[in-house]
Amino acid sequence: MKNLLDLTGKKALVTGGSRGIGNRLARALHEAGAEVVIFYNHTCPDGLAQEMQGDGTAVHAVQCDVADRSSLERGVKAAADRLGGRIDILINAAGINRRYWLEDFPTKDWDEVMNINVNGAVYCTQLVGKYMLAQGYGKVINLASMNSFVSGKRVGAYVASKDAIAQITKAFANEWGDRGVRVNAIAPGYIRTDMTKALQDDPASYQGILDRIPEGRWGTPDDLVGPVLLLVSDAADYVNGIVMPIDGGYLAR
Repeated sequence: MKNLLDLTGKKALVTGGSRGIGNRLARALHEAGAEVVIFYNHTCPDGLAQEMQGDGTAVHAVQCDVADRSSLERGVKAAADRLGGRIDILINAAGINRRYWLEDFPTKDWDEVMNINVNGAVYCTQLVGKYMLAQGYGKVINLASMNSFVSGKRVGAYVASKDAIAQITKAFANEWGDRGVRVNAIAPGYIRTDMTKALQDDPASYQGILDRIPEGRWGTPDDLVGPVLLLVSDAADYVNGIVMPIDGGYLAR
């Protein structure tokens, strides 16, 4: 029987792929057989792409600021060139958060969150979508959040951006589903990453979140691998326009 999760021969692009969740997902695609381009903005550890590649298919690192349309145009073209003119999988993992009370939220920081988290994902999907639509095939995964469903304090811009991601995922799915391109999102729960460090370091916040998770633990980036491999593989060819919580049951309580 064919291994439906095998990505051998697939060409993938992961934004925010040099660290955190983005890097773990890029590694997972590569481990499943895909050739991968990772986008990074300011820094990328020396030798990261070579270390990820090992003895497997190629891994390429491309500098790209997803908040800048011209940088994205150059970056996507460079990615397509390195992947032989084809992009089968896109994971929009680049994202930031800024913490302020809403009455004091600086416009500059609000715009930065929206430009990276929302506009960057939309622009990148548009640009990569040109290749996918021409191919008649593609899988796009956006990163939504628990904050696509619920809200906390001092995360107004992040909440707005992640709700927007959930809705734009559905909009792309509606327009591209009958043209061979499936667009879905995952909504990670509370995952141990640098972005959630402030919550992890606050005992009351950490315990309050933990008490609501039926599995009794915070997640790790590894917990996202299986669902993402499912969604980008042939096993999910009839899955389109969903926002999948991966939260240990957080939303069920």
